[in-house]
Amino acid sequence: MVKGRLPGVSLAPYRDLLARPQMFRLFLAGVFCRLPNSAAGVVITVYVVTGLHGSYAQAGLVLALNTIGAAVGSPWRGKAVDRLGLRRAVAPSVLVEGAAWFAFPFLPYGFLLVTAFVSGLMAIPVYSVIRQAMSALALGTQQRTAFSLDSISTELSYLVGPALGAALAATWSPRGTVLLVGAATVVSGLALMVLNPPVRRPEAEAETGAGPVVAKSALDRFRELATPRLLATLAATVVALAVIGATDVSVVALTREAGQTDLTWVVFVAWSLASMTGALVFGSSERPVPLFALVLALAVLTAPAGLAPNAWWLALAIVPAGLLCAPAMAAAATEVGRLVPEHRRGEAMGWYGSALTIGLASGTPLAGRAIDAAGPWAGFALIGTIGAVVATTGLVLIAWATDRPSSAADPALTGESTLEPGAPSGVSPTRRQRPQATEV
Repeated sequence: MVKGRLPGVSLAPYRDLLARPQMFRLFLAGVFCRLPNSAAGVVITVYVVTGLHGSYAQAGLVLALNTIGAAVGSPWRGKAVDRLGLRRAVAPSVLVEGAAWFAFPFLPYGFLLVTAFVSGLMAIPVYSVIRQAMSALALGTQQRTAFSLDSISTELSYLVGPALGAALAATWSPRGTVLLVGAATVVSGLALMVLNPPVRRPEAEAETGAGPVVAKSALDRFRELATPRLLATLAATVVALAVIGATDVSVVALTREAGQTDLTWVVFVAWSLASMTGALVFGSSERPVPLFALVLALAVLTAPAGLAPNAWWLALAIVPAGLLCAPAMAAAATEVGRLVPEHRRGEAMGWYGSALTIGLASGTPLAGRAIDAAGPWAGFALIGTIGAVVATTGLVLIAWATDRPSSAADPALTGESTLEPGAPSGVSPTRRQRPQATEV
């Protein structure tokens, strides 16, 4: 359990949460069930390049189709959790994704592309289920701490998964490692089904089951979720993940240009540790920070990191931005959970997962083009500038909507929700969740 105190950081909120057996088990599940997902991208890349003797572009297409499938399927899988419950919703994903992984090493490239898309479409919703369960187990005032814990667990899985997957694929067998990741994916899904954490609070279950069932059209159901504030939160999530994804690529480019590719891991470890530290501080704070303010600070602090002359300096330069990675993700997840009815939270977390995926998928090519045109520094500078402009615009628009005379009487304009009175009134790796991951 968490004991003691870091300088300026109270660990009491984490101690209170992790003292609950269900939350502690959920935190551990968040780390271990995400390990195969975190290793998936690098393992598939090594397999396509070495096992199939393909190009990196071909490997990238496999991952891109997997990412598109995940972005499309994430809200749908979340909706299935809302309607069917965790076990009934996850069981088909375990079967389909498990079959896809075990088929990967035996398929020609063309069939591999189709299978990668289907695997993403039916991906086991590990990320969204863990977040939804943490939201159900945490009281309103504990939401931010719970989602900070979720960010920390994700960071831990990404510290281990990609490195372990790359090492096994390079030194053992690319095909064998693909099968191993497939087996681990199935085990993680089964573990989630056995754990079966609550995805809704008991009182919410009672409220949902009470009273007549009112049929709603698809448009009405969409409007129930797509409030201006929720859409703004998802937009901020896309921007934040675009910055994080672009940073991922730019770090690799800068260390390669400096002839220090062997030190790339140092930069990523520094980045991850900074992110976890930021999550600890954010989750223990009683003062909410606007999401767009966190994204703005993340973007502004990312832009100058590319001026570092080598890997060692970059490991230092990336720390300020790293401190804001997990807090931005925790703030966004907290806001999503606060703004939607609990019986729609799984679907909303699915949309949040899609926003994460879209952000990563858009930030990586933007940085790549800038790097090709002007060098690694441009990857940091371009995405930092774009992120700062978008975040500033978001802050201005929200301030304008809030200050309008009618906004106090119209929650749709401000995004304020009375669903959880105890929740923070303003929220605004996590660690980069690479676009090659099957579900975010």
